[in-house]
Amino acid sequence: MKITEIKIRKTEVSPKLRAVVSVTFDDEFVVHDIKVIDGGDRLFLAMPSRRLPDGTFCDIAHPVSAALRKTLEQRVTEAFLNAKGGDGED
Repeated sequence: MKITEIKIRKTEVSPKLRAVVSVTFDDEFVVHDIKVIDGGDRLFLAMPSRRLPDGTFCDIAHPVSAALRKTLEQRVTEAFLNAKGGDGED
């Protein structure tokens, strides 16, 4: 699976939420609402999720393998850091 597009929408909603991202795979499948979170010592991704009736959250889309998660985090973080001003779209 190849990441073919990353769209960055920088946000100033909260100090920790730095951007909301859409990632396209193989020019055929897109995952919206991936969040770039400032964890203090590093940026990390929060995958799209929904709140369950008990108040906890459950990811609705996520990488199955650690290798894909690492690649996704590296590529999205790089795109975020290289995003130009304005809306930050890459």
